[in-house]
Amino acid sequence: MLQTAIGRRLISLYRHLFRRFGPQHWWPARSRFEVMVGAILTQNTAWTNVEKAITALRTARLLNPPGIDTASQETLSRLIRSSGYYNMKAKRLKQFTRFLLTRYSGSVRRMFRTETAGLREELLDVTGIGEETADSILLYAGDRPIFVVDAYTRRVLERHELIAANTSYGEIQRLFMTHLSADPALFNEYHALLVAVGKTYCRKTPQCDSCPLRYDLPEGSPLLPSPE
Repeated sequence: MLQTAIGRRLISLYRHLFRRFGPQHWWPARSRFEVMVGAILTQNTAWTNVEKAITALRTARLLNPPGIDTASQETLSRLIRSSGYYNMKAKRLKQFTRFLLTRYSGSVRRMFRTETAGLREELLDVTGIGEETADSILLYAGDRPIFVVDAYTRRVLERHELIAANTSYGEIQRLFMTHLSADPALFNEYHALLVAVGKTYCRKTPQCDSCPLRYDLPEGSPLLPSPE
C-alpha cells in the first residue's frame, strides 16, 4: 500500500502507543463464542464486570449457544447481573444465540465462512447488535480486517484534529481502513491501545502532559499549555 501522510501519522501514533503500553493481548477469552458473548456484555460497562458475568455463565455450564438459548431470561439475567443492564443484555444474548442456531446451526466456524460484508449485515440485523459490537465480533472472534470504533477512538482523533466532532462511525472506520494495511493483528492492537490511552490519559479531563501522543497535538491546540 502506498502510504499517505495520514497513514504515516496513524502509524506514528500507533508506534508511540505501543512503546508506552506494549501488547494488550485482546481479546481475552477461551473460545470464539466467548469473545462474542463478551462483545455483547461489554456494552456500557467495564471489562472487569464482564469477566464476572462470563465466569458465572461458565460455572453454570451455559457458556454455549444451546445453553444460553434454553436458559430462562431470569436465569441469564441473574448470572450476568455484574455486567449492568442485565435484563436487556440477557435478551440480546438470547437473540444472538437464536440467530447463530437458526442461521448457522450454532456453528461459529460455519458462521465465519460467510464473507465479511455479508456477515456484518447479518449481525447488524440482530436486535441489540450495533456497529461497534458487530465489528468487535468480526475482528476479535473472526480475525477479519475491520477496524472497531469506540468512544475512546473518537475522543483521541477529535483532540488530535484528525476528525470533526460530527464524524460518523463509518467515516472514522474508513480513515483507518483506507490509510492502513488491512491487517487484523494491526487493527486489533491499535484499537486496544486507543482504549488504553483513552482510559489513562485522554479522559474527559485530559492529562496531556504525560501522554505519549502529546507530540502530535496540533499547534495552537487548547490542550497544549499556553506559552509564557
